[in-house]
Amino acid sequence: MAGMSAHGRIEREVRVGIVGPRELVERAMLSGLPGASAAAALQPAEAELGLQRRLVMAPYVSEHEAAEKVARLGGSVSALLFASRVPLDYARRAGVIGCPATCIQLGGTPLYAALQRARLDGRQPGEASFDGLGRAELDTALRDTGLTTGGAHLHEQTASASAITSFHDRLWRLGQTTVAFTCMEQVAARLLAAGVPVVRLRPTDRSIRSALQVATLLASHQVLSESQLVVAVVEVPALRHSTRRPTPRHTREELQLTVHRFLVREAQRVQATVSRVGEHAFLILTTRRSLAAAGDPPFAAAARASLGVDIHVGVGTGRSEHEAEAHARLALSRSAQAELPGMAEFTRQLQEGGIPAAPRPGTDSLSRIRALETLSRLAKLTADAAPVVDAELTGRLLSVTPRTARRQLRALVDEGLALPLPPARQQHPGRPRLAYRLIVEKLERRAAP
Repeated sequence: MAGMSAHGRIEREVRVGIVGPRELVERAMLSGLPGASAAAALQPAEAELGLQRRLVMAPYVSEHEAAEKVARLGGSVSALLFASRVPLDYARRAGVIGCPATCIQLGGTPLYAALQRARLDGRQPGEASFDGLGRAELDTALRDTGLTTGGAHLHEQTASASAITSFHDRLWRLGQTTVAFTCMEQVAARLLAAGVPVVRLRPTDRSIRSALQVATLLASHQVLSESQLVVAVVEVPALRHSTRRPTPRHTREELQLTVHRFLVREAQRVQATVSRVGEHAFLILTTRRSLAAAGDPPFAAAARASLGVDIHVGVGTGRSEHEAEAHARLALSRSAQAELPGMAEFTRQLQEGGIPAAPRPGTDSLSRIRALETLSRLAKLTADAAPVVDAELTGRLLSVTPRTARRQLRALVDEGLALPLPPARQQHPGRPRLAYRLIVEKLERRAAP
């Protein structure tokens, strides 16, 4: 997909599928040629991003084949352009559209052109039946051409070709219309065979080029979104060190190597990179599209099936790797909060100043209760909605030594009540200061008692 342009930037190819009658698909393909029209070229903003457009033909004989044609395209295109709203609705109802989609608009210039053709043929377009349009655009066109709207009949809902043919034919035989306007090839053929005057709603070259430009923009946004930087933070609860249930060091190291090898193997399948960021956490760097192939949540089901190990995954995006990692860690903390049982009742007792009891037997030990008390005190002493503290600030707030503060912060991390942040870059030598984000959401401070 990628190449290098003259300016050294990566060229991304956007593929647009054209779904419609063969004659219209060929017109759209010709409109999309670089020399066809300046309007068909990419906008400067997209050109600067190194985007290259490629059109893919998906012609059909009948509008009912639109869903099948889209299904055959599969994931080979980044956007779809339909001949009108009718085949677009057919494909949507079939549930086969997996990317942005739009259609050529038949209101405006195409509709004005059809009304003019009917007048030249001696028909009364103010007394006609229509399909493939919206009521607002039809009424606007009739008023703009000096016609009344009371005699116009519109089949606004998408239906089968037989149903739409019956709609036009019945009104004509009752003498309520003088002509039928349709956007469907099959309907037009049936009406002509039945002797009903027909005017085809056909897109103009300008409307095709305009719709093609919209589809190209949709495709480019889809491609750029799929190429967005994504960071996944993977935590392995079995590797988290706990003073309550200490695990032999060699056992933890063996499990670390096993999980690391597993993540490297799985990441290679989706073109991602893996690095360790702690005793029990790993960081995966990839793109949105690549990560989508790793499951939801990524790698979790595979880890359970292959290793018999549960992993927690937080996914984040951002303008930089550091920002994406911060969002991933925040998502991880929120998912952990959602899994915590009985916290509402515990928080209510804590806020009332009583001695809280464990929400469930065996769930909260004395060390967890102490950690929650520490979190509650720090939350009250900090005004931020998402407070970040270090050992020095924690010591000042709780009136303890930095050594005690560090021990309390580690206890919060062990209980899942604080999140260690990546060390900030510093100019001077020495050990970087470690910061922690307090997960005050677990106290449910805003929940009603």
